[in-house]
This record gives sequence, C-alpha cells and structure tokens, in this order.
Amino acid sequence: MSDGPILADDDNPARWVAVCSRERLTEQTIVCVNVAGLGVLIVQDGETIYACERACPHEQADLSLGRVADRRLHCPRHLAWFDLADGSMSPGWPSRGLRRYPVRESDAQIWVDAQAVVPT
Repeated sequence: MSDGPILADDDNPARWVAVCSRERLTEQTIVCVNVAGLGVLIVQDGETIYACERACPHEQADLSLGRVADRRLHCPRHLAWFDLADGSMSPGWPSRGLRRYPVRESDAQIWVDAQAVVPT
C-alpha cells in the first residue's frame, strides 16, 4: 500500500494530461476534470494531491460534493469514506474501493496519466 498518491514510472509525455493548475487547488480542495472521457477528481489533502474516480462505487453519488479530511474523501450520500492513499472504503460497506490514478505536479500544473483512466 502506498502512503501517498500513485506515481507512474513511465515518463512518456503522450500519456500525461494537464488537468488543472496548481493554483486552482489552493482555491478548491476538490476539482472536477474530464480525462479520457471519464469524470476524475483532483483532491488535495494537506500538501498531497490525489486523482480518483468521481462517482462513488457504492451508489454512484458525485464525490465532488463530499468533503476531504484526514486523507479521507467522504461520500455526500451515504456518509462512508474512502482512504485517498489506498482507495479502501470505510468498514461495513459492501463495495469495492475507490479507483485512483497516477498523478504528478510539474510546471505549476497537475497531470494525470490518461492511459490509467479507462472505462470499466
């Protein structure tokens, strides 16, 4: 398990997509973006930045309406939470974990690995 965001080793620039400025994350904790046709959230908790799916895997709620606290993204519909570091869901919920995607910061931009964002 990782203790931070997923970082891809592949430096192929064609696979990375700039999704928002670093400055935007200082104004908003959760930013909604579209990568490869899918809704993705860019989430900042403290100094760490994460990228994850936008729809809750349990009830498809819009997680951008949730809140972030202590490395957890709280669902606005059923009040469960997801650990941003490993995607696991709070105990007692019958659902898969949250999909997370490789993310990195470069040149004052936040980038997501578009090849990792695939429809399921």
